[in-house]
Amino acid sequence: MTDKTLISGTANPDSMSPDAMRWTPEAEQPAVSVADFFGGAIHAYSRASALADGALVAVGDDVAREAGFTIPVALTAAAWADCVAWTDQDNRQTCQDETGRLWDVLRMTHYAIKRSGDGTSCTVELYRVPRDGEGHESERAWLLATCGPGDGMEPVLTISLPDED
Repeated sequence: MTDKTLISGTANPDSMSPDAMRWTPEAEQPAVSVADFFGGAIHAYSRASALADGALVAVGDDVAREAGFTIPVALTAAAWADCVAWTDQDNRQTCQDETGRLWDVLRMTHYAIKRSGDGTSCTVELYRVPRDGEGHESERAWLLATCGPGDGMEPVLTISLPDED
């Protein structure tokens, strides 16, 4: 077998019709978007909806700014309940308040972000007194701080428990 046989697939390339080697370009197909291919979103849950539903608890802009944040900050309801929420009934063994506990979360989050060097997420270690009404010893807690796009694609910070999505 010769090199011509390997290239053309036939022993005699002169026996091929003139149309055998003609390339016909296909008509250009219109671009297909992801939504066209997969269909539209089945359900979208916006940050505004999560704030309105109570799934997220917004931190006031003035408090966030004082703690060193220049973007909107919110905590998930579970993170708020675990590390910030406090009532007078919780003050049987120790004297705390929500403002001070929120400040602790924000400052420790700010320090963790500065230390991490990663611009998107980091873990936050802090100590807080649990809300059992009996204890007065601080216990370690972990939070996750994630910077992502808000509803208008603006940067926002969400603080959650590590196992929350």
